[in-house]
Amino acid sequence: MTSPPAPAGRPPLGLAQLSLVGTAPPDLVLVAAEAGFDFIGARVRPVTPAERPYDLSPGSPMLRDALARMRDTGVAVRDIEFLLLDGTDQREAWLAMMEAGHALGAGSLTVACADEDTARATDTLARMTEDGRGFGIVPTLEPISYQAVRSVPAAAELARRAGCRIVLDALHFRRSGGTPEQLREHADVVEMLQLCDGPAQRPATRQDLVHESRAERGIPGEGEFDLPALVAAFGPDVPLSVETPSERHLAELGEQGWARRLHDAAQAVLARAEDLRGTA
Repeated sequence: MTSPPAPAGRPPLGLAQLSLVGTAPPDLVLVAAEAGFDFIGARVRPVTPAERPYDLSPGSPMLRDALARMRDTGVAVRDIEFLLLDGTDQREAWLAMMEAGHALGAGSLTVACADEDTARATDTLARMTEDGRGFGIVPTLEPISYQAVRSVPAAAELARRAGCRIVLDALHFRRSGGTPEQLREHADVVEMLQLCDGPAQRPATRQDLVHESRAERGIPGEGEFDLPALVAAFGPDVPLSVETPSERHLAELGEQGWARRLHDAAQAVLARAEDLRGTA
């Protein structure tokens, strides 16, 4: 079973780990391949204590399994995650993540920023960026609507100062009040675009924002985010990763059914985005 290459003129399409957070990366490779994805994102470090940890360190059995399934299917690991920068010394953690990412062939490490000290956060990101060069990995700062760095302009400014890049998530872009003007101004530092959908109305509390983000997002193209316009703002060189966790849909469809549903939905969004580019 080998995943076919992305069609000419279309961006590579991936399946983010959060869409199937309980599926170990070697199994996620197989699920993604069967559904038609080109790559996956892999969690080499859990985000919450409730998450299942995945040992993808060099020499680990899980890493060997993942690499074997990548060879068999042609599905790559493009990005690894996730580190929340909190103002403490986390260099040991990110070096371990970069070792795993390098072994997997990943090119980026997603981080978010909870540190309110902008100068310190910039220094941290700059140090990460320098360390990442030895592993072929660039930090990508994700603006998250309930963290200290929540908007595209704020993330882009930090990334430019530190010499790294950003990842743009459709949910957090919408929840932070993102605009088309911001996309045009900062498109040059966007490494990846993450797809999901949802209602236009922002959740009322931080707790609700967190729940929406981690557990119940909308299927791409079936909400009110105008994803075709968002995708059309970028060229085919910007990869798309479907990051759409939904405990409800996963329970209904199972891992493989959910992955297929997300792939088909993302392809429909891509087709509408291409139509928009053609009429621009």
